[in-house]
Amino acid sequence: MKILAVTNMYPSPERPASGVFIEQQIKGLLARAMEVRVMFVDRRKQGASVYSRIAPMLERELADFMPDLVHIMYGGVMADRVTRQRGLPPTVVTFHGSDVLGENRSGLKRKLISHYGVHCSRKAADRANGIIVVARHLLKALGQRIPLSKVQVIPCGIDLERFKPMDQRHCRERLGWRTDYFHVLFATSEGDPVKRPELARAAVGLLDAKHGHVKFHVLSGTPNSEVPYWLNAADVLLLTSKHEGSPTIIKEALACGLPIVSVDVGDVAERIEGIEGCHLAEAEPVALADKLELVFDRRRRLDCPEKLHELSCETIAGKLEHFYREIIAGCAAANVAPVHVSSPFPKRVCEI
Repeated sequence: MKILAVTNMYPSPERPASGVFIEQQIKGLLARAMEVRVMFVDRRKQGASVYSRIAPMLERELADFMPDLVHIMYGGVMADRVTRQRGLPPTVVTFHGSDVLGENRSGLKRKLISHYGVHCSRKAADRANGIIVVARHLLKALGQRIPLSKVQVIPCGIDLERFKPMDQRHCRERLGWRTDYFHVLFATSEGDPVKRPELARAAVGLLDAKHGHVKFHVLSGTPNSEVPYWLNAADVLLLTSKHEGSPTIIKEALACGLPIVSVDVGDVAERIEGIEGCHLAEAEPVALADKLELVFDRRRRLDCPEKLHELSCETIAGKLEHFYREIIAGCAAANVAPVHVSSPFPKRVCEI
């Protein structure tokens, strides 16, 4: 099976942490002996005008590679521009969160851009033969026009060979962290206000004021190969985002045995359900500090191996391959042009 993966996020020397979850997903597909070609629409480097050049880029890739299916790995303007092209093979679009939820960045211009991106996502979802959302709560954001018959819930997988428990003292020495401090890790992306860093800092400040020897660490722009050392060096991961899809850092923390304190956002509640040492809290400093204190007092790593297999790159790649084959077979059976038609397979929503 030949898959053309279209993405506007992918690791590069300038941004090694960008789109790592896309890269891992593609590696999982390759491991299943699928042929995958990446069409990288580099929005950050080339600017928004790159979207106006998608049509000729796509035409060249289709003629040269002749894929069986096009998987657009993010929504917004990119997905809209790809799915509006004629003569496409079957298409699948993955929505990750802000592409259907919008962003809460400040400024009228950013809000208008975000609103337009959500509008484009819904148009792309209407045209696509198959839709993937990384968490169930994103289904509602797609709008009522989208039939559930063409949707699956499939989160991005993680590399369990890379993300696994490691010796904490060794990891702290590697990063230069003191061994006698309680270390709180907070992951963000270039100061994104959606992550609410001021809320995280306030909660950690309360814990430090009460007990002392508490250190707040910001994980941002770190190469994916280094992230496991941060997760294993830390005592707890703190997540305070206003909205999320299916945050990868939560799954990576679980794989490393790192306790988690989070607001109820995205699919976090589902991921940490029933795991001793993980806590949900209201989005206010005192509540978060109280839950951090529970981890502070417990000082133990997580034990949740049963949660990890379903999140591995291998498992997710198998789900994707099954969905691809279902889409391709459905389009062939319908004997119609694959784009702009609803998928004919039975009405249901699948998830792992």
